[in-house]
Amino acid sequence: MFSEPATAFIYSPRYLEFDYGPGHPLRNERLALTHDLISSCGLLALPSTRCLEPEPATDDELLLFLRPDYLKILKAVDAGQTPAAALHYGLGTPDNPILPGIFRWSALVAGASLLAMRLVESGEVSRGFNIAGGLHHAGPGKASGFCYINDAALLIADLCRRGHRVAYVDIDVHHGDGVQWAFYDTDQVLTLSIHESGSTLFPGSGFVNELGEGKGEGYSVNVPLPPSADDEIFLWGFNEVIPPLVKAFQPDILVTQLGIDSHQTDPLSHVGISLTAFVEMVRRLKGLCGRWVALGGGGYDLRNVPRAWAAAWAIMNDREPPALLPESFLVRHKEVGFTDAAFMDAPAVRNGSTKARAWEAVREEVGRLKRLVFPRHGM
Repeated sequence: MFSEPATAFIYSPRYLEFDYGPGHPLRNERLALTHDLISSCGLLALPSTRCLEPEPATDDELLLFLRPDYLKILKAVDAGQTPAAALHYGLGTPDNPILPGIFRWSALVAGASLLAMRLVESGEVSRGFNIAGGLHHAGPGKASGFCYINDAALLIADLCRRGHRVAYVDIDVHHGDGVQWAFYDTDQVLTLSIHESGSTLFPGSGFVNELGEGKGEGYSVNVPLPPSADDEIFLWGFNEVIPPLVKAFQPDILVTQLGIDSHQTDPLSHVGISLTAFVEMVRRLKGLCGRWVALGGGGYDLRNVPRAWAAAWAIMNDREPPALLPESFLVRHKEVGFTDAAFMDAPAVRNGSTKARAWEAVREEVGRLKRLVFPRHGM
């Protein structure tokens, strides 16, 4: 055990061996950019930091969450086959194309998240980060929303079978549907997702009345936001709901999905927050549990992803994000379009009648959520 909070950064150059194809929004080069920025800031050479390369999850590990028939078809399409039933499994769509390497890529990401989890669970480190993870839309038998294997649900399932209580917090702009449905009927996992409303954004779920069922009633928590939400509204919704519920639940381990597609310049959403607001949420998350597994998630503007996740990694190591991007990083990545060297951006705050209506909507939703959920947790 380390004398100060130890951390593990899980990364592999093999992440870049898979490409979703031309025109696909999810570009794995964002992972290399993030790794380069974190390294350039000196945040991989900290005394208590371990940098580890993962191995792909084994079939036995994957079957903790995946259905055997889905695992079989993932392997078939990885080898270049296109079975007639592929579309039934969500494969071969524009979001989830059939391409060589999809199974190997997905198994490697899953293995990385499992490695981060096992290091945290064992006490070797207190915080672990897999920036390639957070593929939160996939189900046990279906690909969805750029996600083939739901690494978050997989590692949580592994923790549950050994008796741990897990809080899962998802701040991606898209609802963390795959994780919610995986644990919808258990009180062993508290799933919390703050996101743009399913009325205006994929996957069309994540409403307040999705509360869980059976023993899990009250353990599925959603904060849907209007598409005009800015820093003030996003942070208010987060602070009103997520920290109080996690503290009341008292998890053994916290798992977070840190998507940055809620940023105001992201092309796949309407909500518009700043990196400043993202960092404030990460700071709050750090104080919620002594053991923390962080995963990446969405993010489709290459200027935002490395800054957001480098800032998150700094916070996980009890450091402040740098004020400026390193000159060496800017020189290497001129083509990405960084307009200046500022690490953070200005707060994103909207005004006017649209903002007033957004406030009214989110206050109503949060008030209803509190009435439905908080009493179940003694609040």
